[in-house]
Amino acid sequence: MSKDNNEILISIDTTYLHQESDPENNKFYFLYTVSITNKGNIGAKLLSRHWVIEDANGKVQNVKGEGVVGDQPYINPGGEYQYTSGTFLETSLGTMKGSYQMINDSENYFDAEIPEFVLTIPRVIH
Repeated sequence: MSKDNNEILISIDTTYLHQESDPENNKFYFLYTVSITNKGNIGAKLLSRHWVIEDANGKVQNVKGEGVVGDQPYINPGGEYQYTSGTFLETSLGTMKGSYQMINDSENYFDAEIPEFVLTIPRVIH
């Protein structure tokens, strides 16, 4: 019997949305696009998420919920799922990290760690 190989690779791209932000009122809006790739040998379904969002003032938000953007995607071995979401920060710099709670085809539950990434406004070079 082969051992299940839960190799979920998560990569993130971020974008600062200037038009949706209001820096004078400490509102900075960031989009993040998540790519979830199943590098393992068994399919897996994303059940829920847990995000830890921290701004430069040390304010921490824990966000938990079912699925992502209203979906609980099933990812085949070698497959990829991508989605875009967003968050507001009170500072122009912050971080996000967390995990996805998943179940594989053998009905084993596991967490896929989301590596920490930085949210920051683009810097202007003179």
